[in-house]
Amino acid sequence: MFAILFDIDGTLINTGGAGGTALLKAFSEEFGVETPERVPFAGRTDRGIAANLFRIHEVPNTPENWDRLRLGYLRELVVQLPLHEGQVLPGVEQVLAALAARDDVHLGLLTGNVREGARTKLEHYRLFQHFSFGGFGDLHADRDDVAREALRETRTRLDQHFHPERLWVVGDTPLDIRCARAIGARVIAVGTGGHCRDELKQAGPDLLVEDLSDATKVLGRILL
Repeated sequence: MFAILFDIDGTLINTGGAGGTALLKAFSEEFGVETPERVPFAGRTDRGIAANLFRIHEVPNTPENWDRLRLGYLRELVVQLPLHEGQVLPGVEQVLAALAARDDVHLGLLTGNVREGARTKLEHYRLFQHFSFGGFGDLHADRDDVAREALRETRTRLDQHFHPERLWVVGDTPLDIRCARAIGARVIAVGTGGHCRDELKQAGPDLLVEDLSDATKVLGRILL
């Protein structure tokens, strides 16, 4: 039995900037900041990105303010997704279909997106039906903690003694690779995000591919 946890942005889809636009616009509207400073997004969690925005703009990082930003972002995300030219990334649909057809493979998510944001994005691109569990960025600023949540959820769904060596993480940033290692999982890095091949290679994935279009190579490595 295998579990495979996918990152979303830069791995499964590219929203064309819809997510970042939605978050910054929500921050501006909720907290009266005309032009919020851009902060790093790739590989970060929504909670961590929010914490950076709160710090830079001297907004108290309270649960109440996080809820305001999160709800504003979710409302704006629905508006922004159709306005941006995004796409499902190469090979994704074929790989997901092949994995979903197997009885010994379970598909989940390991993403910095808040849970409802992940659902909104994947439903927009008609991919959400493949995933039923995972770890999300609602509570954790550190992606390693999201990975630990995802492992707990995997064990709850499949087997309390499920071994991390049977768990794969697929992502596009060095932080995806790091968080996979934090839980003892193996990892496939894809070059479809904002990081060059050398950066990803230096982080030490088990397999590095340009994208997921070589389904035979990807599936063969996972299902050894």
